Amino acid sequence: MSAITVEELRTQLAQGVSGAQAEALAERVRARVGAEARKNGSAQFVDELDVAWVLDAPGASAAPLVVAELGADFRLPLQPLGDSGLYAATASWEHGSAARWHYEVAGARVGGGQTETYLIHPDCRERSDVPKGRLLARPPWRSQVFAGTARDWSVYVPTENKTDGQAAVMVFQDGVRFYQEFVPTVFDNLIADGDMPPTVGIFLNPGIFADTTVSNRSYEYDTISDQYVRFLHEEILPEVAREVPLREDAAGRAICGMSSGGICAFTAAWQRPDQFHKVLSHIGSFTNIASGPTLREGGHNYPALIRKMSPKPLRVALQDGENDLNHAAGNWWLANLQMADALRFAGYDHTFAKGKGFHSLGQGRAVFPDSLRWLWRP
Repeated sequence: MSAITVEELRTQLAQGVSGAQAEALAERVRARVGAEARKNGSAQFVDELDVAWVLDAPGASAAPLVVAELGADFRLPLQPLGDSGLYAATASWEHGSAARWHYEVAGARVGGGQTETYLIHPDCRERSDVPKGRLLARPPWRSQVFAGTARDWSVYVPTENKTDGQAAVMVFQDGVRFYQEFVPTVFDNLIADGDMPPTVGIFLNPGIFADTTVSNRSYEYDTISDQYVRFLHEEILPEVAREVPLREDAAGRAICGMSSGGICAFTAAWQRPDQFHKVLSHIGSFTNIASGPTLREGGHNYPALIRKMSPKPLRVALQDGENDLNHAAGNWWLANLQMADALRFAGYDHTFAKGKGFHSLGQGRAVFPDSLRWLWRP
């Protein structure tokens, strides 16, 4: 039994279902959405621009609603899937849409979530005519720079006939968790098209303290220091270079991350522009997370530093959405606006992909091939 698509669900809801047909439809919906999400009111699934909401509400006296609370205006009735106790509704949105919503059952609020819709970029799809690189899992890395930590990591190596000589390199923070799922396909396509050089991808998760589940992520990523770039320069890059010859010039090296991984990427290049020339930050946390003893030592200082210091030889691509986080550490959207304006003021080679999204990789993933083309242009 295949999991249902939003389009299929929409068609069947429009035709009307009952009896055995409704139960079969409900089973396919259950295969797509987990039981806990269906019960707690967080269930929804997205196929590019098509959105479906699903709620488990047996015995409801009236059709539940899905109601927008930010970014859109709708009160959408859910339809029952026969006597299964499941209710569902669908909608089609525009590319780049974002909305926060919740369910209403008999006038009471239930659960909620947030949704963004993007078309899949053509270069994010596998092409049969393109040579495929290799994604190689590596044993957990036990760091000396971040003593007592171990981390999962992997390495993408472009197809062998493209790696004669030294390869460029791009490092991804939260790489195994978020980036390695889609980056290799984009690398395959852009390398084959000549839009970026043959490039080794390094996917690093943050460190976990040995024999615990305690993450060192915020310390590694949010702290404004040279410690993380030393970890790359002294440990990771030499290890990869033992197997694949890597370019050592800064112009042949890029670094990328999302959220705290985004500010980490910028910090690495800021501290060592001789090591990294290209930065890609998705929903970067240029805020006061690492506030330190003075309560003001965090990444919110970067716009002032950029304006006051002599420009460094960096190329910086930022991405963020206007509905990003806003709490005690700062406002992510405003922080990224400040970063972009400081880079403009100081004369940096930079770009800013603005959207409507929340604190997610959705837009960053949708524009990723274009971001790479911009970063790796001559």
